[in-house]
Amino acid sequence: MYSGQMNEGTIFPATDFNPGVDAEVLASALQGMECNKDDLIEILTQRSNAQRLIIAQIYNDSYGQDLVTDLKEKLSNHFQEVIVGLMYPLAFFDAYQLRNAMKGIGTDENCLIEILASRTNDEINAINEVYLMQFDVPIQFDVESETSGHFRDALVILTQGAREEGYEYEDQEMATQDATYLWEACQGNTAEDRNKLQEFLCRKSYQQLWLVFQQFQLISDQDIEQAISECCEGNFQELLIAVVLCVRDKASYFAYKLHNAIYDLGFHNKTIIRILISRSELDLMNIKRNYKERYGNSLNQDIRQNASGHYEAALLAISTGDAEDY
Repeated sequence: MYSGQMNEGTIFPATDFNPGVDAEVLASALQGMECNKDDLIEILTQRSNAQRLIIAQIYNDSYGQDLVTDLKEKLSNHFQEVIVGLMYPLAFFDAYQLRNAMKGIGTDENCLIEILASRTNDEINAINEVYLMQFDVPIQFDVESETSGHFRDALVILTQGAREEGYEYEDQEMATQDATYLWEACQGNTAEDRNKLQEFLCRKSYQQLWLVFQQFQLISDQDIEQAISECCEGNFQELLIAVVLCVRDKASYFAYKLHNAIYDLGFHNKTIIRILISRSELDLMNIKRNYKERYGNSLNQDIRQNASGHYEAALLAISTGDAEDY
């Protein structure tokens, strides 16, 4: 039976929260030619996102300045990306990440896959609202114009935020039939077979997919991930495998993505920043435990070996949730 995973983040609401004092400290830190980056890290990585928004409002009311604008003016490079990224609610953060992935030179398919394959219906629907509000265009329009083929079609399904959710969609009796349907689609080599794969994997509930994957192994003597790797290719393959990995264990998926970003992609800063910020209040501690179990080194160790200065300090502050160095 699919059990899901208990989520545990690394950032929690600060106790004895005093947003007026925090706003004053931030204002002082941002004065002059040089800013006190240590104070920025100390406050903004140790408050929940909801608390940061309160601080930003008081900062605006007290000093007549927009905190995010001041942070952008005073900071630069990857440190700026971390600190400014912390100031956005998750739906805004994801919406801007997706927009940046599709606009400009080239398309960051990795970003599109990571976000759209891993978010819940509520999260995707919130992203849709923000995207339309901020950019005056539905996210589906940009996805359709910047991607192609079955990869595009599968992404469009995910942007609809219409996946079946809940245990009412868990049907043990249908699992074998569904697995057979999925196996036949993997064995076929037509556009219709690819349509069946994307419709099934992008619309069925995690609970049902969990059961189906088990039955798939029994009837085909092959893991679903292996079958997808053999019958699909390119970004379409990557997207469907991401869905499979998220069904099995979302924390494991993000641990894999972080390790890939650090080692295979040469410390891909955008990916690392995006995952740490977006998962910090959801399941980053789970991700860190999985990372340590799977790769030996702790995530913090690998950050220390590849980043430096205040950028390193900010990443570690987000990543560190307790005394254990996962």
